[in-house]
Amino acid sequence: MVGDGCQISHGAVLGSDPQDLKYKGGETTLVVGDRTVIREYATLNRGAVASGRTVVGSDCLLMAYTHVAHDCEIGNHVILSNAVNMAGHVVIEDWVIVGGLSPIHQFVRIGAHAFVGGASRISQDVPPYVCVAGSPPKLYGLNSVGLDRRGLSEDVRMALKSAYRILFLSGLNVTQGLARAEAEVEPLPQVRHLLTFIRSSERGITIA
Repeated sequence: MVGDGCQISHGAVLGSDPQDLKYKGGETTLVVGDRTVIREYATLNRGAVASGRTVVGSDCLLMAYTHVAHDCEIGNHVILSNAVNMAGHVVIEDWVIVGGLSPIHQFVRIGAHAFVGGASRISQDVPPYVCVAGSPPKLYGLNSVGLDRRGLSEDVRMALKSAYRILFLSGLNVTQGLARAEAEVEPLPQVRHLLTFIRSSERGITIA
């Protein structure tokens, strides 16, 4: 199912069978939201046996040769640059930008407003609001430019900066960092989302 106002370019293939050996047929779906642009030769597979659904949100840009595998979930306002390749079950939250030629391991999550540099091999979860790049990827601070462009207030950005310093620059382990951030940083919704995202990670967090 493709929403209203989408643009689909030459050679793009939507709703093809999942590339999953466990899939033996049956009705599965691909859902694309409104006003999403899908450029040349992008491939978007249907879901497989897990959720049965692959979902791409609204107002996204999927550039040429991107691949969205089975059972992936992409939020709204996401940009995937040329030849981003997603394995199955990847979750990308709202307002994420992923640079070109980046492979993303199955079951990885990329948090809201994160920026992933080009040619980055993403094998662990990327926290919300941060910049990562490299292979293996490293953290490069908050996505300050993106947060400013999207109108997050100074109070929110300062709270996220305080949480970032505690979580990633203090030398504390993840459990200690989460506890200290919860105790010391104002519990704004964005801060709570950052802490909840990290706490719920199953693949581990990109922290190098």
